[in-house]
Parts: sequence; C-alpha cells; structure tokens
Amino acid sequence: MDEEKRITLRLPADLHAWLAAQARSARRSLNSEIVYRLEVERDNTVADTESP
Repeated sequence: MDEEKRITLRLPADLHAWLAAQARSARRSLNSEIVYRLEVERDNTVADTESP
C-alpha cells in the first residue's frame, strides 16, 4: 500500500461480531480482516473480468 486512507464504516452489529470472530481465528486485527477480504474479492473480480 503506497498510501492509506482512513474511513468511518458503519456495520450491523451481527456483521461486526462475525468479522471480529473471523479476525480472531485468523489472528488478524479487525481492520486487517476487512482489508484482506476486500483485496481477495477485488482480485477475484479482476480475474473474472480477465478470463474469456
């Protein structure tokens, strides 16, 4: 990451709890878990658009 941006994110409580649990099980911070999942989805989307 060359530059980082700070945002405020509102999540439903149940989604927050689920993400926090996923982060704990992967030994990541909540922020890192969200970034990880967004990057995976971005990479999948790019791969889908590049395949014939």
